[in-house]
Amino acid sequence: MAFNRRNRLKDGNSSNSGPKRALLLVLVSVSAVLALTFLLKQRIKLGSLPSSSSPSYTSVGIEDDSILVQLDPSFKPELPKQNDLSLSLELRNRLPPRNTDLFPSLAKDHIKIVLYVHNRPKYLDIVVKSLSQVDGIGETLLIVSHDGYFPEMDKIIQGIRFCQVKQIYAPYSPHLFPYSFPGVSPGDCRDKDNPLEKNCRGNTDQYGNHRSPRIVSLKHHWWWMMNTIWDGLPETHNFNGHILFIEEDHFILPNAYRNLQLLVELKPKKCPECYAANLAPSDVKSRGEGWESLIAERMGNIGYTFNRTVWRKIHAKAKEFCNFDEYNWDITMWSTVYPSFGTPVYTLRGSRSSAVHFGKCGLHQGQDAASACVDDGELKFQVEEADQVCNINPDWSVHFFKRQSGYQAGFKGWGGWGDERDRRLCLSFAYIYHQHHSHQ
Repeated sequence: MAFNRRNRLKDGNSSNSGPKRALLLVLVSVSAVLALTFLLKQRIKLGSLPSSSSPSYTSVGIEDDSILVQLDPSFKPELPKQNDLSLSLELRNRLPPRNTDLFPSLAKDHIKIVLYVHNRPKYLDIVVKSLSQVDGIGETLLIVSHDGYFPEMDKIIQGIRFCQVKQIYAPYSPHLFPYSFPGVSPGDCRDKDNPLEKNCRGNTDQYGNHRSPRIVSLKHHWWWMMNTIWDGLPETHNFNGHILFIEEDHFILPNAYRNLQLLVELKPKKCPECYAANLAPSDVKSRGEGWESLIAERMGNIGYTFNRTVWRKIHAKAKEFCNFDEYNWDITMWSTVYPSFGTPVYTLRGSRSSAVHFGKCGLHQGQDAASACVDDGELKFQVEEADQVCNINPDWSVHFFKRQSGYQAGFKGWGGWGDERDRRLCLSFAYIYHQHHSHQ
């Protein structure tokens, strides 16, 4: 893996100052974690989830737009009782970004990057290596959001040295709760169990299936992550710029960041009706048209980038998002959230992809032997010369794809999201940084 390192000046006592400095950093880190542990336990006893960054929003104005945070005063958010692992990971969410000694400041016009992951280390290793080669990566902050805790995944992220990096862990991920909700609770119905015959509990989806924690974690993680990134982290809750979102099987080409900066700059002028900028076509199998024009199409799920104005519009549709019987976050957005905006939701991109979906296995496939999804985790494409530098011309016009295939308004969903507990937990995530709440 190629890492960018900055040379440091050496003083006359460099042989002694290194160990002393390392020991001091260890002592400071240990003290900080102990202090956070004490504060967290004290606040949990009082029945409220602590938040070191709970901004009080009234309205946010960006790009001549002002959108109120819409909350239902009658809704009382409830969160599951945390176990020791959940609590320890939440403490880690409070730690500051690493590598600030190598990259002490962020560029003024930087675009933050969020990489969300589960448990595919082969894929993650490829993605991290691709990010290390991205032009401008040292100018920004990389936030890695983990669905569950997996040591091999954690180790890969701990090894990053090419930019500032911060890790966060979904503290209510079903993967952290093996014996209670949001994992599998004793007495839960499974598959198509009859509650009366099995004496079990749970609501079925529209197809008669009971909840699967492994499946519902997809949507829970994305929604928790979005609420946390925009409203819950000190590094981002006052950030009004664009944030790029990528997954652990998205190979990022070297020109991605520079292309994205240009797209964000061009969007208000070239496509004011565009909500976002994208690194890749919405068709995951396409590498782009190769035309000498910009493309406006429906928002894809590979390398999508938007600002706080768009997040406020999404956040205002929390009920629609959380009550739609569909376990995939992106299909939920395409089928019910975006259509509710009242106007087409376009995204702006170049005509040549700057990110490539390379994984054969789905985000949570391959985790049990009965339905294992295995591939070699190898890349099947080459990085070409045109992928090395910015390949977007600011003078290009915009070609609109107004009629596209894919999930549309009216699609009823694939199910998997019928249990009232999942819907309530999902909705609670929309409130956790705006209200006090209780634990179940």
